[in-house]
Amino acid sequence: MDVVLRHLSAFTDGIVTTLELTALSFLGALLIGVVVAAMRVSPVAALRGVGTVYVETFQNTPLLVLLVLFVFGLPEVGVIFPLFTTAVIVIALYEAAYIAEAVRSGINTVSIGQAEAARALGLTFGQSLRLVILPQALRGVVQPIGNIFIALTMNTSLAAAVGVVELTSAANRVNLMEAQPIPVFVGAGIGYMLICATAGIVTGMIERKVAIVR
Repeated sequence: MDVVLRHLSAFTDGIVTTLELTALSFLGALLIGVVVAAMRVSPVAALRGVGTVYVETFQNTPLLVLLVLFVFGLPEVGVIFPLFTTAVIVIALYEAAYIAEAVRSGINTVSIGQAEAARALGLTFGQSLRLVILPQALRGVVQPIGNIFIALTMNTSLAAAVGVVELTSAANRVNLMEAQPIPVFVGAGIGYMLICATAGIVTGMIERKVAIVR
């Protein structure tokens, strides 16, 4: 592993970029995913339709294809973002589809009686969803959302294909200089494993803390 130690600064920079990409993408995906989940359970048919189209589109399109389309397609119509920003937007939009389905499944676990009670108190659909249903639904889907976070972390490696210098790209650059793929990519793999293992531990702690005892 001497080659990893010799290029430790390159690996460190790659890990920092991966963490930034993961954190910003997950935050965006969580916000968009909750909105899409609300649309999916809305009593308005048009909103349900838009939510369904969104989920089906992003769940059935490879992330790498979306990255290439956004990176090379948006400049064609005059929309230009830095590569890192584009990668954050694309990964957030992609992972939001999965978070939306996880949150929707959580909403479905909340007793319908609670929604009826909220409406009996005079709350609108939006108010009952925001104040009564979503808080319980989110507490019930901590582990699924944690799993999506881990998948998102590993999916950030695809950003290397469009020029973002995250951990995989940093490892590839070191390998081009040293021609030692096994220790270089084992080092990168250990970096991803540490991030994902930490995420799994934190997810378990949050789940135990907010778990609903039924």
